Amino acid sequence: QVQLVESGGGLVQPGGSLRLSCAVSGSVFRIETMGWYRQAPGKERELVASIALGSNPSYTDSVKGRFTISRDNAENTVYLQMNNLKPEDTAVYYCHAYLLRLGVRGQYWGQGTQVTVSS
Repeated sequence: QVQLVESGGGLVQPGGSLRLSCAVSGSVFRIETMGWYRQAPGKERELVASIALGSNPSYTDSVKGRFTISRDNAENTVYLQMNNLKPEDTAVYYCHAYLLRLGVRGQYWGQGTQVTVSS
């Protein structure tokens, strides 16, 4: 069984920083893409950032220059460093992984972690 366990959310003032972490546990052959999505109240879930094996990371326009995604392949962990946070970044953030396990590719989600940016 594969699990994605997130940590690092919380309440921060505008201009502050948070770092999200997501660890993938279970029997996994290869994690091809890892990413972070977010969903604000009343809005659809959107892709914030992703990073594929051997590729440069990609970001949605609203977070470019402020957020940095990175991954530790040895630890099957992905991080999202969020700087200069704005109230519009408030959302539940979900970790996502597209991986190969037992010969089958599939996507998996974390449980979500709340990020609130408010003074």
